[in-house]
Amino acid sequence: MPQVIFLPHEEICPEGASLEAQSGISICDLALQNGIEIEHACEKSCACTTCHVYVREGLDSLGEPTEDEEDMLDKAWGLEPDSRLSCQAIVADSDLVVELPKYTINQVSENH
Repeated sequence: MPQVIFLPHEEICPEGASLEAQSGISICDLALQNGIEIEHACEKSCACTTCHVYVREGLDSLGEPTEDEEDMLDKAWGLEPDSRLSCQAIVADSDLVVELPKYTINQVSENH
């Protein structure tokens, strides 16, 4: 089983976490099932950027992002080449190292 390592995040995951993952699960679902409360304002439908993460290791093992995901990522805070929406990034057979961004953009909660 692949390991997914979540790097420490001051608020969401202060200690970091190393989790075993079933291939085929999204990074977001894995996190949520293990008490890492990644925001997912659109209920994981690829319609916002609140679940944006950086895949620091293992990015090549993930499927290519869809055009819809790429369009949404263009709106994400702190976009980097290894950015993915965790609701769309499906764990394959390789280990991953995931970093949660310092900020997210939530149009609903921020009253935009």
